[in-house]
Amino acid sequence: MHTPRLTLFVGHYGSGKTNLAVNYAMHLHRQGKSVVLADMDIVNPYFRSKDSEQELSALGIKTLSSPYANTNLDAPAMPASFYGIFEHRDSYAVLDVGGDDRGAVALGRYVDMIKEENDYRMIFVANAHRALTPTPEDALEVLREIEQACKLPVNAIANNSHLGEFTDADTVLASQAYVDRLCELSGLPLVMTAYDARLDAQLCDRVAHPFPITLQKKYY
Repeated sequence: MHTPRLTLFVGHYGSGKTNLAVNYAMHLHRQGKSVVLADMDIVNPYFRSKDSEQELSALGIKTLSSPYANTNLDAPAMPASFYGIFEHRDSYAVLDVGGDDRGAVALGRYVDMIKEENDYRMIFVANAHRALTPTPEDALEVLREIEQACKLPVNAIANNSHLGEFTDADTVLASQAYVDRLCELSGLPLVMTAYDARLDAQLCDRVAHPFPITLQKKYY
């Protein structure tokens, strides 16, 4: 299966897209690919992919982020280095986009370059247990708002349903009908079911497209 050069993770607040972005960058690295991870979150200064910068750097994964990341001066400013992701196509890029439509606005300035290259996958990260999107229809509304904000269509779904530290195998299994319905409503394929790697023995043969992940240290 073709691996797009650009992988973008979008979703609602609390969906866990940042953990997915970090883990997916590591996944590509294990495949022998040169990888850069771009922290494009202009909304949440407290929990972001930059928190894993040291760990990623040790693996040889380059990270890019706003100069205001992890400060109380977080602002909608993107460094000029972000343009290099799209102008130079010698690395695979993983983009952690800010939550909901507000965070997706920052992506808009790069959309023409993304469309011109036409080698991307924008993954909507769904969490069936998030209180503000209790139904698949609610999640679809958020997905459409993100598309409208950044002017780029989502083309895949990831199931990252969790209840934080209370997540167990049943938490993930209970989400499958929700995510199946979201895929049906949106017409988009499910490309991964993410869960804590400690649950892998219980889930790897019971979910579609299993993607065990390790959680960022700050998550704990």
